[in-house]
Amino acid sequence: MKLDWSVPWQYRWMLADGVLVTVMLAVLTMAIAIPGGIAVMLLRQSGSRVLRAVGAAFVEFFRNLPLILLVYWSFYVLPIIVDIQLSPFATGLVALCLNVSAYNAETFRAGVNSIRAGQRNAGLALGMSRWQVMRKVILPQSTRRILPVLASTWVSLFKDTSLVSVIAVGDLAHNALQIRSQTFRVLEMLTVMAAIYWCLGYPQAKLVDWIHRRYGVSE
Repeated sequence: MKLDWSVPWQYRWMLADGVLVTVMLAVLTMAIAIPGGIAVMLLRQSGSRVLRAVGAAFVEFFRNLPLILLVYWSFYVLPIIVDIQLSPFATGLVALCLNVSAYNAETFRAGVNSIRAGQRNAGLALGMSRWQVMRKVILPQSTRRILPVLASTWVSLFKDTSLVSVIAVGDLAHNALQIRSQTFRVLEMLTVMAAIYWCLGYPQAKLVDWIHRRYGVSE
């Protein structure tokens, strides 16, 4: 079998566009899913039973659905429910944000609950409201515990963006598979796609290892 490695080079700009879309998807998803996760976590920590139930339902629903099913659901079902037709990019972004927000909510909740109850009680005893205690006492301390887990979530998210290729979002996976279909160079394109993902993912994984060593809490 004769290999032709000139094909990936010939389509290098199409692959570069795919890399850009992949990075944009990951960055936008995390930028939305961090405040989204905090909001859902606050629902789960609320004194209202109804709000706690709403937060728990969000987490359990979107965390336990396969992400690819959520992508399809957002593409085919969501426009019918809200009567709004989204672009494939926006649809993929919605699906990723819902999934990652659910995971982030549990990450934030674990970080908040790891802070000793005595500190919360001390803040309340000083006359602070529950929100003030959360904002000024709990959240600043829990950030150190949360950061390594968020970094790991980022690495997983970066790889999971490839799933939006099934709804024709022009990310790296979709563009590489399009080139494969046009040129019939299966081995070359899949190998190059894997190499690009590895080159992008490996430095991120090493950064996560450093964050775990630097900010990890052993207690």
